[in-house]
Amino acid sequence: MSGINEINWIDWAAAAWFALAWFGYTYYADRLKINDRTLITVMRRHRETWMLRMLARENRVTDSTIMASIMRSVGLFSSTTLLILAGLLAILGSLDKVQALASTLPFIEGGTRVQWELKILLMVLIFIYAFFKFAWSLRQFNYAVVLIGAAPPHTEAETAPAREFALATARVVSGGVLNFNRGIRAYYFGLAALSWFLHPALFALVTVWVVAVIYRREFMSHTLALLESVPDLTATKP
Repeated sequence: MSGINEINWIDWAAAAWFALAWFGYTYYADRLKINDRTLITVMRRHRETWMLRMLARENRVTDSTIMASIMRSVGLFSSTTLLILAGLLAILGSLDKVQALASTLPFIEGGTRVQWELKILLMVLIFIYAFFKFAWSLRQFNYAVVLIGAAPPHTEAETAPAREFALATARVVSGGVLNFNRGIRAYYFGLAALSWFLHPALFALVTVWVVAVIYRREFMSHTLALLESVPDLTATKP
């Protein structure tokens, strides 16, 4: 308990604000706004169109290539996250040297060893979360590849069961995208957590800034307007 007492109230308040902002925004964006105008929902419509068009193709190599490209991106983030975790654990193992080096840098708040351990452990937890999200996303994309391989032949593309199969496949892909998006979001908040090493008040302010940036990109970005302007083709014949 003596180590916990070394952490002052402003650090606890900043950490609590960080957790509230992250999980609150995740609940707002991924639950409350699940059917509203966001990048996720607009792209979900385009993924449904993609899967319906896939049914009409006799040769589905193009669709498999697109999925492989998406999976490479997820795999890159997954492996990068492991490298970040390895670096953070290495820092924990040589914390005395890191503190000594940091003390020579301007603007870095000194703090006790316990405070440094708490801050680094927060970073570790963030990137463990990100890794699990990327790994689950990758598995969901693998399942989607199997479904593409199991899709009905193109001669049945206009039948109701085939279209339902395509829409179900699109939902699996969308699930993978949702988890990938949450992993990317963890990177944003991980960058916010870095500011804690400067000052807890700055940490709280940067957390607000990160939420504002993510909100603007998911709900108010120019890219969203462009994607939304693409005609809805899901109701047309594939």
